[in-house]
Amino acid sequence: MKKRFLSASLLTVLLLAGCGAQASTGGAGNKEAAGGAGSSSAPASAGGQAVKKMIVGTGTQFPNICFIDKDGKLTGYDVELVKEIDKRLPEYEFELKTMEFKNLLLSLETKKIDFIAHQMEVNEERQKKFLYNDEAYNIFPNKIIVHKDNNDVKSIADLKGKKLIATATSNAAALAEKYNKEHGNPIQIVYTGAGEDASAQVKTGRVDAMISTQFAIDYLNKSVDAQLKTVGETLSNSKVYFMLRKDEGELKSRIDEALKAIKADGTLAKLSKQWLGDDYTVEK
Repeated sequence: MKKRFLSASLLTVLLLAGCGAQASTGGAGNKEAAGGAGSSSAPASAGGQAVKKMIVGTGTQFPNICFIDKDGKLTGYDVELVKEIDKRLPEYEFELKTMEFKNLLLSLETKKIDFIAHQMEVNEERQKKFLYNDEAYNIFPNKIIVHKDNNDVKSIADLKGKKLIATATSNAAALAEKYNKEHGNPIQIVYTGAGEDASAQVKTGRVDAMISTQFAIDYLNKSVDAQLKTVGETLSNSKVYFMLRKDEGELKSRIDEALKAIKADGTLAKLSKQWLGDDYTVEK
């Protein structure tokens, strides 16, 4: 059975303006998401099997992961991996729906989307509510990020009395909060909903630091002259997964089967090198 993956161009202005409006990617036929609803059954295939349409929540502001390229196209490591998984699961049809990161968890909980593809790391709060698939598809080396001319901050310990910006509900925020809890709240955490704005605030000196990865910083330095650098030891080598609802065991199992095959034939490592500059499917 041959399926079409539903994907389409989004306007570059969404990235540049940091727009929070939700957008649904249409396909070659420019289809729209099914009214923002979750899974639904598509017409039966030639073999008589109904194809289940699944809405996949992702974002537009994570460099090289899920972002709008210079041609206005939604792409990146997570986006292309979802497309690859979709090719290998004939009983499903995946449709990408973009939104601000802070809205992803609520949209999953309220069944507006069926799973999240946005480098979701595991933390205790998320595990209580949601289901992760078993096969990690990336290992996320988080580090402290500062302006390239900042020579005072060499590690997270040097952020005492300083401002660190983090996206609300992100694992970066969770890492900073955990550090504060264990060390008497030395860091002033500034919360934001826009990743692009976070790097701009570090660049202009409105805040002192953020938490991110080398591959994201390399992209920002090249694309928008962010003038950032990583410092100190890796804070965490967190494995990342797709996030689903607790009742989606069947979908989880099929995603894991596809991921195992994608790893085994080298496709996952190839995608990582293409989009992230190195094989981040293994620990660094």
